[in-house]
Amino acid sequence: MKKIERLISIVMILLQKKVVSASEFSRLFHVTKRTIQRDMETLNYANIPIYAEHGTNGGYALMEEYKFDKRLLNHKDIENILVALGGFEGLITNQDIKTTIQKIKGMTSLDISPILDVTFYDWPGRSQINEEILFIRQAIEKNWLLTFEYVDQIGNKTDRLVEPYKLHFRELHWYLFGYSIEREDYRTFKLTRILNIQKGGFFVPRTDQEFQHKKQSNEQKKGVNVHLSIDAAVRDQFIERYGKEAVTKESTGNYLATIELPENQYAYQFLAGFGNKVKIIKPESFIAKYVIFLEEAVKLYK
Repeated sequence: MKKIERLISIVMILLQKKVVSASEFSRLFHVTKRTIQRDMETLNYANIPIYAEHGTNGGYALMEEYKFDKRLLNHKDIENILVALGGFEGLITNQDIKTTIQKIKGMTSLDISPILDVTFYDWPGRSQINEEILFIRQAIEKNWLLTFEYVDQIGNKTDRLVEPYKLHFRELHWYLFGYSIEREDYRTFKLTRILNIQKGGFFVPRTDQEFQHKKQSNEQKKGVNVHLSIDAAVRDQFIERYGKEAVTKESTGNYLATIELPENQYAYQFLAGFGNKVKIIKPESFIAKYVIFLEEAVKLYK
């Protein structure tokens, strides 16, 4: 463990405990008591008010005035923050997030174990996506231009030069929102289609990027109302995704679901994943496009 990491950990521990002995710190970090003493001196030089308490139960303590004012956030507030951070940590393996979680826990002396737990499937490609996310995040913070090859839905590659502005997680996929120099407009890029991403210089951020991101997000939400006959076996999945009001029971024993879907490959793939448990009732135009999608898939096996 590096010294800076040890110093941060010492402060986090003292935020949670009243007094910690030098021996306890020494065992925890596998260093000598003299090293712990030097660490305390370093923290004092940094204006962190740590003092020594003498006696049988003595050790190091942090002045109460320095600790977090518990009137600002109550126990439930801190628990909610930990749930949110824990869920985000499930998406990105990031030391910064782990450190933040420890800081938040240090805001209270209570042992917080959130009653809500968010878990994401740890798919094999997650580690590679994490590396790309960390690189893109650094590019956004430092205003780096990004160069990469982008693969479209049918496999065509194009070279892109992009000003990165936001990373967005939607429908179990990560996206990069940025300004495409070639297209002279804002674009959203799916991370799994980005190849050979590299730093390509610097840029001055555009003032309208926040507005354009909201505009593009709203446009992506637009779709058509699709009426489906769904089997009872998949009812729960539709309720979780679209709400109880979107699903009603029919006299046949099946269920009717009315949902909004975009007319694109993602929607067709989503419905195809239910196999014969879902049938589209209307609109006819959506059915026609979906049938073409299925026929193209069947051709692969002929």
